[in-house]
Amino acid sequence: MSGYDLILRGGTLVTGAGQTVADLAVRDGRIEQIGDLGGAAAASEVDAEGKLILPGFIDTQVHFREPGLEHKEDIESGSRAAICGGVTTFFEMPNTQPATIGAEELEDKLNRAKGRAWADHAFFMGASPENAERLAELERLPGTPGVKIFMGSSTGSLLVDDEDLLRRVLENGERPCPVHSEDEARMRERKSLISADPHPREHPYLRDAEAAVISTKRLIRLSRETGRPVHVLHISTRDELPILAEAKAEGLRVTCEATPQHMLLEASLYESLGSLLQMNPPVRAEEHRAAIFRAVQDGLFDVFGSDHAPHTLEEKSRPYPSCPSGMPGVQTILPLLLDQALGGAFPLEQLVRMGSERPASLYGLAKKGTLEPGMDADLVLVDPGGSWTIAQADLQARCGWSPYVGRTLRGRIESVWLRGRLASQNGRPAGDPSGASVDFTWK
Repeated sequence: MSGYDLILRGGTLVTGAGQTVADLAVRDGRIEQIGDLGGAAAASEVDAEGKLILPGFIDTQVHFREPGLEHKEDIESGSRAAICGGVTTFFEMPNTQPATIGAEELEDKLNRAKGRAWADHAFFMGASPENAERLAELERLPGTPGVKIFMGSSTGSLLVDDEDLLRRVLENGERPCPVHSEDEARMRERKSLISADPHPREHPYLRDAEAAVISTKRLIRLSRETGRPVHVLHISTRDELPILAEAKAEGLRVTCEATPQHMLLEASLYESLGSLLQMNPPVRAEEHRAAIFRAVQDGLFDVFGSDHAPHTLEEKSRPYPSCPSGMPGVQTILPLLLDQALGGAFPLEQLVRMGSERPASLYGLAKKGTLEPGMDADLVLVDPGGSWTIAQADLQARCGWSPYVGRTLRGRIESVWLRGRLASQNGRPAGDPSGASVDFTWK
């Protein structure tokens, strides 16, 4: 059959199962055929010989700050950073102003994204005391992947630190709940331990590993009790790893996320980066970083996520602890992980499983995450022999900084297609924003 919209010829297609050299043809936004396409014609053809073709990355944890905090980021700038880094689908978190806790706030975000989002998208609902009994209904609204739970402090009423409230939230719904797991009571107690001359290096001491362990144990116990699947975000401690492994071995529906921050950064960097390294849960000492990285290699983790949470440099320059926690990351997550995979830290197939295939299956995403006929043509073309150095001028996020500036990476993303349309090239946006709300397969 001829007359395709796009053909990528002779590229190495990477899936979770392996690598195959083949042509890939796109029609009407979907992958239509994979194989030797011979003399087939297309409106656009790309010579992909010697290049890698990956499914678009799915980042299931970003904070794009709109509405209410657009001076830090908005849906347009955050999604532009995403698409330039190979992220073709994002799930945005509910701790905006106002928080996304009802149908009205969700609809507002979906409307704000129309014509402005560069990547496909969905917006999480947030669990709170006022909506706990309605979450089973709210999690099924079009445009949301489900309900986010903050067990550690967040904005407004988005705090579920009471065990009875957490149980009610878990009992009301069926979809997997992503959870920020830190024990609020312990963190409040430890605030008094701050030094007379505070510095961001104290952050992992004040929000210590035990705060995460207490919370994650409680979460898993209530997941067992209620039968609700839970997804533990941004694991930051070595201490949680055996707890998660035991829960999985027991057959509980417990999954977990690794971030590049907790895999690649460690506490000695507070001396040079200061509050730019500050996030929740904290970047911790080297023994935690190394253990998390080994657990990724061993297959404990299910997905990668960026926890893209930007603040302005002016906000970050405030003295600790008044400086806010969080760092950007949606544009750099795939390049950083590509660098690790191309360096042999883990297989490219694992990168695709954790960055595309598993996020799609975990949340029931329709037509996303794999290189197969019938799937959306969300494609990332990578030159594995190229290298580049992250520069401030490359950054698309509004905050304009990254803790990774100056780091040289293996592999270079050349082009990104969203549903068959060229969306970015050589780290710059191409065309106009064409992101759309995604569909889910939940019945």
